[in-house]
Amino acid sequence: MTQITHRSSPLPRLRPLIERVRDRSPGLATCLFGGAVAAGLGLGSCAVLVMVLWISSPYPDSGPSGALHVAAAVWLLAHGTELIRTDTLSGGPVPLGVTPMLLMALPGWLAHRAARDAADPEERGMAPRTAWCGVVGGYLLVGVAATLYAAGGELRPLWPSVVLHVPLLVGAAAAVGVWTALGRPGGPLPLLVRVGLRALPAAVRPFFVRRYVSAVTRAGAAGAVVLVGGGALLVAFSLVLHGGLVRASFAQVTDVWSGRFAVLLLAMALVPNAAVWGAAFSLGPGFTLGAGSAVGPLGVTAGPLLPAFPLLAAVPEPGPGSPFTWAAGAVPPVAGLAVGWFTARAAAPVLGQRERAWTRRRTALVALVAAALCGVILAVLAALAGGPLGVAALADFGPAWWLTGLAALGWTGAVGVPGALLGRAWRVRPRRVKPTRPPRFKRGQAKPPRAKQPGGVLRRLTLRRAAAPEATTPGAPPPTAAPPAAATPGTAQPAAASPNPASPGAGQPESAPPKARRAWLRLPKPRVPRLRGLRPRRQDPPPPVPADAEPFEPYDFLPDAPAVDTADWGVADWHDEASRETRWAALRDATAKEPPPGP
Repeated sequence: MTQITHRSSPLPRLRPLIERVRDRSPGLATCLFGGAVAAGLGLGSCAVLVMVLWISSPYPDSGPSGALHVAAAVWLLAHGTELIRTDTLSGGPVPLGVTPMLLMALPGWLAHRAARDAADPEERGMAPRTAWCGVVGGYLLVGVAATLYAAGGELRPLWPSVVLHVPLLVGAAAAVGVWTALGRPGGPLPLLVRVGLRALPAAVRPFFVRRYVSAVTRAGAAGAVVLVGGGALLVAFSLVLHGGLVRASFAQVTDVWSGRFAVLLLAMALVPNAAVWGAAFSLGPGFTLGAGSAVGPLGVTAGPLLPAFPLLAAVPEPGPGSPFTWAAGAVPPVAGLAVGWFTARAAAPVLGQRERAWTRRRTALVALVAAALCGVILAVLAALAGGPLGVAALADFGPAWWLTGLAALGWTGAVGVPGALLGRAWRVRPRRVKPTRPPRFKRGQAKPPRAKQPGGVLRRLTLRRAAAPEATTPGAPPPTAAPPAAATPGTAQPAAASPNPASPGAGQPESAPPKARRAWLRLPKPRVPRLRGLRPRRQDPPPPVPADAEPFEPYDFLPDAPAVDTADWGVADWHDEASRETRWAALRDATAKEPPPGP
């Protein structure tokens, strides 16, 4: 009975799972604490900033509790949450949906840092799944508490917006942090992505290979960066032109320095928003400053009267466009060229090699997908940069996200696809190999030592001997000249043949190269300067050798060595002691000095 009860009990089966949870619980608790600390640091930073401004303000409207409620609402606004303002003159709630994009960098960086420290093998070394879940869970716990606290203030967050934006931002930042801690691995695509690819057409699936995804991401991000950077330049240029209005706006808002400092901080937090607005302006759709207004390169339509603000001073005056506003149209083609260039570099990674390059069709499709990605990025940024600032006239404030995305897709696709094809054709063209030239050294610069070739002296002597005419061997009969033919009356006697060193038959063998030394040294032919009116002097040929001349023997002054008796050996031994003494005696007699002649 006990065995049956023991076998039917589920506790033995759950023991491995319970032990596994016990082993992982300290790591998960540590990650939860890390995420809560990251959220607390962001919330504390906003609270310190708001409290400093509240203390320095000469006209505080509420006590410390109201300032803390505002700090919690600002922290939620930094995550993209939409707020509702209740203290209005009309008494009705007013939405506040424009998110300062610079504030989003603080919570994103804190969540990224917490996840990276949790998954880093050198720090805590938690499992990637445990690190991500723990950091996101701890962060969201603090987020829920902050939302509940901010709901009792004048700026109240909308719960649907909180549920949508806060987990999305924190989850993306934590995922990037875990990926960074693992060394940015490039393994296979996740299972969810691979399962989702099966629903796509067969012609589109090959473009989701990792190298194509990387090329599309880089090209699309490059186009978006160029567009936003060009928008920032347009805003900066316009602020410089309207510098007087910018300075006057600070004085119109408030008279105290604390208020001006708060306005300056708000303007700095809205600088990325202004850059996105400038990008939408250069693309053509532009942006709106309330109901009935439109700001674009072709013209500006006046809208409702807005309060003075430094960034609003950069808006052009109402009326038709001018050459300065038309010049903003140069930004989208540059973004398209950036998309095309990055796609061409990925299509032809090696210069001059057509075998490793993509086809034209694949290159054009990758550039088109990169342009679509650039349009998606601009649409998301435009949605974050704009939003409602009130009701009625201020319900529509900022660029239209769908028009901005379509315009970015059209511009980058129209310029990027031909640019990618031209860039690929330029990179795969055959290259000409230029001859290498020796380095030129300036005056006073030390030259590197020249490497010595082995056997250089022997080789030089060998070439000299090959270039020189063959010497006459001792003991050989001299070349006899042909006897002159008898002169017959009526016929001219032929002239004596003079040896010409240039011809192969006059004292020089045919096999000897005439310019062997010069060809080996590779020296240019020396140029002899000529003077005007003078002719080079002709050299007389050497006299002919007579036929009865005795042959010249270079060693005829040495006496003949005495014969050695080799009757016992049969062959004379050259290295014998007797032969060696005989040769030395003959050499001493020949080199002895003769006595001077008598008087």
